[in-house]
Amino acid sequence: MPHAPRSDHDLVVVGASFAGAACALAAAQSGLRVRVLERKRDPGEKLHTTGIIVKEAAEQTLLNQLPSHLVRRVEQVRLYAPSLKQVALAAPGYYFLTTDTPEIKRWLAAQLVAHGVELDLGTAFTGAERRADGWSVDGIGSTRYLVGADGARSRVARATGLGQVQQFLYGVEYEFPGARLASPDALHCFISKRYAPGYIGWIAQSPTGIQAGLALRHDPDRARVPDIDGFLMRVGDVGGLPRHLKPGTTRAGLIPCSGPVWPLAADGVMLTGDAAGIVSPVTAGGIHSAWEHGWTIGRAVAARVRDGGPPPECAAVEAAPRFRAKRALRWAYDRLQFDWPFDLLMHTPPLRWAAEQVYFHKRGHRP
Repeated sequence: MPHAPRSDHDLVVVGASFAGAACALAAAQSGLRVRVLERKRDPGEKLHTTGIIVKEAAEQTLLNQLPSHLVRRVEQVRLYAPSLKQVALAAPGYYFLTTDTPEIKRWLAAQLVAHGVELDLGTAFTGAERRADGWSVDGIGSTRYLVGADGARSRVARATGLGQVQQFLYGVEYEFPGARLASPDALHCFISKRYAPGYIGWIAQSPTGIQAGLALRHDPDRARVPDIDGFLMRVGDVGGLPRHLKPGTTRAGLIPCSGPVWPLAADGVMLTGDAAGIVSPVTAGGIHSAWEHGWTIGRAVAARVRDGGPPPECAAVEAAPRFRAKRALRWAYDRLQFDWPFDLLMHTPPLRWAAEQVYFHKRGHRP
């Protein structure tokens, strides 16, 4: 029986952010022929992420090799009620990393090249057709496996008939280069139904300055632009933001908040990261989950191609976090968010316990 012609690539990944990079690196480390398409000419431009990394990702993934000057360790969270009452939260040994996110994206691109990945910058995915032994990607060639890591509005998902994200937050963030907070060693988080219905606002010290933003539940029928200027006028003083700052750059974009899409995979094609809805419905944190999911897919593809292992499509589905409890909390927060309970209960043990579960996944302690 004749063999099918050999594909040009073992794996084509669309998107070079955290999930896509993890998938490509995992496959390349096993010797696969991997190609990554990234529509941006500069991976560090036009970002849609805060770049805040949790401890688990900082210690358990390749991100533990990030150059030290690209990250800043933050060990405390200050949570503010709508009235601006505040409580300080921490957990022994736990921390977050704020980052120089543009440079981290460029570092990831350099890692791809260093590991033998063929990286096509300034190259958009325009379509793909199914073939007997994989996919034919427009303008690229054939591949045994195709992975979409191309964001919340995934073109790969649309082109291949996979599930698409249906529910979003919309976030906007200012960067203030060179500025310094009065209290730089905390992640300042603000609850406000007026400014951030369905989510929160935040201010943090990064390695390069200050990042300040907010996000709200996105309703396509009643689209609303976050009032970040009004928000910062309201919270800037208590958050330690110097007055009369002018933002250097602005980040904005949609954030999935409804859990994994379905279907997430089909024969020879899988989704990961924002494209797959691999984002916490409560915290909107996605870097750690996206990295782990992308890495799992890359390893599974390698095992299949090299050793005839199980279908990687099954691994992609099984590895996707279901976020069942967090989806329930998202449902409740969307419908039952009021300011007065947070004002009333800010210093009570139940609210502290709940906040510690959200931020640290365990009970913290009073700093």
